[in-house]
Amino acid sequence: MKPAAFEYFRPASTEEALGLLAAMPGAKPLAGGQSLIPAMNFRLAAPEVLVDLNGIPALTGITMLPDGGIRLGAMTRQHDIETSPLVAAHAPLLAEAMPFIAHPQIRNRGTIGGSLAHADPAAELPAVMLALGATLVLTSAAGERRLPAGEFFTGLFATALDPSELLTAIEIPAPAPRSGSAFLEQARRHGDYALVGVAATVTVAESGACDLARVALFSVGEGPVLSGRVAVALEGLRPDAGVIRAAAEAVQGDIDPPSDIHASAAYRRQLARVLAGRALERAFERTRPRQSTSETR
Repeated sequence: MKPAAFEYFRPASTEEALGLLAAMPGAKPLAGGQSLIPAMNFRLAAPEVLVDLNGIPALTGITMLPDGGIRLGAMTRQHDIETSPLVAAHAPLLAEAMPFIAHPQIRNRGTIGGSLAHADPAAELPAVMLALGATLVLTSAAGERRLPAGEFFTGLFATALDPSELLTAIEIPAPAPRSGSAFLEQARRHGDYALVGVAATVTVAESGACDLARVALFSVGEGPVLSGRVAVALEGLRPDAGVIRAAAEAVQGDIDPPSDIHASAAYRRQLARVLAGRALERAFERTRPRQSTSETR
């Protein structure tokens, strides 16, 4: 398969790329190309102009923020995030989720910003950003604006990005004290899109009661879903088995999963309940301080 004819530009700076997008309404940014290029080859997408972002070093990298969070350049490769000590230490949920994304060959080329801007409802990273309470930095020739992840994803393969804007960075806040996280998904084979997936972060008070719970699901509708019912079911309660079970049941009220050749809506709904319960159990377990070797002797 071959794509339709298109013009190609490879800018060397963010400003140059934004200028091209502003001057050419039909232009499409090219990040890792793991979704766009196959779509072009199948003639499902036919942009008149490609603006290749791979020659812009300023859009890559993983750095610390003053508050202890991390900032990810939108063109940072998924493999670099997967293997980053900074990500493992300061955003363990993201580190845990990365190996579930497709296969190593894809992650070597794919970028975090490309995946988020594509907004596939079956993709892992949009749900992870919801669970982490991330902020997405959008830049145009007119300036910069910042959106919470919950406002960025607007529907099926749809985001709040204006055609003249680029997603330039993702900022993840520092994890709160006594917080834990967990990521789970169920797929037919490793590397396939998940039938259902769950990303969870929780924080507990000194008393052991739940202060905050953010449970995001994917492959359950037209985009990632942050479950408000789970947060309400857990707030202020000690997360024992009964409370977690009730919270997992509540998640079903927040989703409207599709039926397809891989799974029925009823199966996905049940799977969401099971995975949400397991993810919450694991996340709350990780809020507990680990004993040192000397303490366990």
